[in-house]
Amino acid sequence: MAPPKSKNHSASENKPTQALRGSPSTPRRKPAKRKSLYSPAEVHEIFRRFSVQRPEPKGELEHVNAFTLLVAVVLSAQATDAGVNKATRALFKAADTPARMLALGEDKVGEYIRTIGLWRNKAKNVIALSQALIDEHGGEVPDDRDELVKLPGVGRKTANVVLNMAFGQHTMAVDTHILRIGNRLGLAPGKTPEQVEQGLLRIIPDEYMRHAHHWLILHGRYVCKARKPDCPACVIADICKAAEKTTSIPAPLVPIAPLEPAQDVAAQ
Repeated sequence: MAPPKSKNHSASENKPTQALRGSPSTPRRKPAKRKSLYSPAEVHEIFRRFSVQRPEPKGELEHVNAFTLLVAVVLSAQATDAGVNKATRALFKAADTPARMLALGEDKVGEYIRTIGLWRNKAKNVIALSQALIDEHGGEVPDDRDELVKLPGVGRKTANVVLNMAFGQHTMAVDTHILRIGNRLGLAPGKTPEQVEQGLLRIIPDEYMRHAHHWLILHGRYVCKARKPDCPACVIADICKAAEKTTSIPAPLVPIAPLEPAQDVAAQ
């Protein structure tokens, strides 16, 4: 005969045990991709207009080679491009290779960049990455993102800038301007820079990827500004679907003519 049940026996004990969060039996769902508000034809037209407005956009960080570009981008974190340029003009005259930078030493590099925020830590990173380039890459800047992000002070955004500007790769470096535009316009919504990056890489036509990074940064810096977008000066105001749009130009009621199959970017 089975022993009598305890009075403290809970009915919940007869229910199946709920799997612990994060256990193998309950795999975490990947967040759904947030869709762009724009059709492939609209995206194509946006970047076509950017290409007409600025056929050959240039980054505003001054540099003379891939190494000085890398150093300039590392120094630009939490600093303005103008401020970095002011400091690096003299620095790059003295040291434009990893070996010459290493020969200067951390203290001397610090003297050159004292006007830049977080200069002590940045001087340390510049010397450390120069050493790493010499030890691991023969003094050359690698054209591979995985290798770049291993260098001291180099993150994904910095690596993407260098790959795009120095090596012509179709990368998208998402800074505060591009993060804002991706979400404000609904072009590539995302909570993180990497989500916005992946969204833009999916929708931007390949023919415009070479300069897309600069077009978006310059648009965010000088037109679609953080506090108040300058919509009357915007070349895509009639296409823009941002809720903050201040002009009376509405988003087009009639869709832009669809692209030819060879130009369709929907599958990207």
